[in-house]
Amino acid sequence: MGLDEWRARIDEIDRQLLRLLNQRAELSLEIGRAKQESGEPILVPEREQEILDELARLNPGPLPPGAIRSIWSEVLSASRCLQRPFRVAYLGPQGTNTHLAALRHFGSSAEFVPARGIPEVFEEVERGRTDVGVVPIENSSEGVVNHTLDGLIDSELLICGEASLEIHHNLLSRAADLGDVKRVFSHPQALAQCRGWLSRYLPDAEVVEMPSTSIAAEQASLDAAAAAVASELAGQLYRIPALRERIEDYSNNVTRFLVIGRRAAGRTGRDKTSILFSIRDEVGTLYRILEPFATARLSLTKIESRPTRRRPWEYVFFVDFEGHRDDPLTQGVLAAVRERCLFLKVLGSYPVLL
Repeated sequence: MGLDEWRARIDEIDRQLLRLLNQRAELSLEIGRAKQESGEPILVPEREQEILDELARLNPGPLPPGAIRSIWSEVLSASRCLQRPFRVAYLGPQGTNTHLAALRHFGSSAEFVPARGIPEVFEEVERGRTDVGVVPIENSSEGVVNHTLDGLIDSELLICGEASLEIHHNLLSRAADLGDVKRVFSHPQALAQCRGWLSRYLPDAEVVEMPSTSIAAEQASLDAAAAAVASELAGQLYRIPALRERIEDYSNNVTRFLVIGRRAAGRTGRDKTSILFSIRDEVGTLYRILEPFATARLSLTKIESRPTRRRPWEYVFFVDFEGHRDDPLTQGVLAAVRERCLFLKVLGSYPVLL
């Protein structure tokens, strides 16, 4: 079979795909009307996870699982927004890593609303101006994001999902060569993640901290002697080329993000639960709090402490563990923990990120 015949077969399959996608869209519109009548939310994380898991199970190849997930994330995004506009608040401005994580998680059909800070993301969702928010929670090399932990302490919003993003920093500049760069702009965390590279290749450049990597890119776009440490997306948005790519000090530089909303996510059978609790300042208290998890063989995936800001040396602990808050086993563990601590708050249960 010749090249033209292969292309003709692909064209026919594309026409079939288009028909099927529009049939799916029509069904999605009917589901949207039914949701509106029953008061159900547009976003149902457990249902979307079920679709992705089933497609991964049925996929015979040669398309890899990551490609299938990317394609169907866009299909789900378009279907969601057919039912009604779906708005996502994120730590802005445009071009930040949080923007990129939100875009990949919710697809390009969603409406993305930049916020000036993490507290504003929480506020946008709490006031109902957006459906959900996306905030960074921890980086593999720089640790936890305290503003997000503080927001989870004070807010009644629930964690209903998570996203993970490999962070790659580019040196964006209109300069012709590294020797022409006199100033480097970026967010403090991005600068920290590239500290070694900057010290080696731009030891004499002035380092200027900025509120975000996107604002840094915007600033660098106006100054031929300046550069920004920012993402590829920021470079595209502000039309500034990459003088050097992937300048982060550690190649396994990953940031985890949380999706926060007003509604809880249902069970999928493969879930994670996040809680926070405070304890008495007594010997062995933390051991007694964590003992029920060990007894029930529930795996802890994270534990982090944070000052309460109410009394000196009083801390709250953030814990992630495998299981859903509605699982009978989990309910028993949470009941035992509640009896042993001063305060317990369940922040949410959500599908485990694969």
